[in-house]
Amino acid sequence: MALPASARNLTEDELELVELARSTIDANTDAGPDEDGAHTMGAAVRASDGRMFAGVNLYHFTGGPCAELVALGTARSGGARGITAIVAVGNHGRGPVGPCGRDRQVLFDYHPAVRVILPTEEGVKSVLISDLMPLAAVWTVEGGTQPYNPALFRES
Repeated sequence: MALPASARNLTEDELELVELARSTIDANTDAGPDEDGAHTMGAAVRASDGRMFAGVNLYHFTGGPCAELVALGTARSGGARGITAIVAVGNHGRGPVGPCGRDRQVLFDYHPAVRVILPTEEGVKSVLISDLMPLAAVWTVEGGTQPYNPALFRES
């Protein structure tokens, strides 16, 4: 499968973001290798002003929040309004992991220009969230599900 046109090698800022996510989960995981735990994923986001924010997941059988959503909430509570990049990293050296479907939809709806760092067949790359959501419909608080907008899927 070919990578999307927006795929690129990681920038220094993106590498720094991966390191923040890795160090956050390494410092806060509650599971040993090959063990289950409530905190096994770390995430980091970069705000449009350059600040970085991190979070960890809270696994629960009822559907606790993913690390990406915790990091987004942490950024918002820190005053960040725009997010330019995001990454999730597994504990014990598992490295970057792509976002789940729910996280992809949240990112697409609230931060449609965000770059997502994830593993690919060609190594870890960053891609636009729109490349992970082909033909998706945007949802907004004010208007619910919006009509398809092809402008969201133009190459950047």
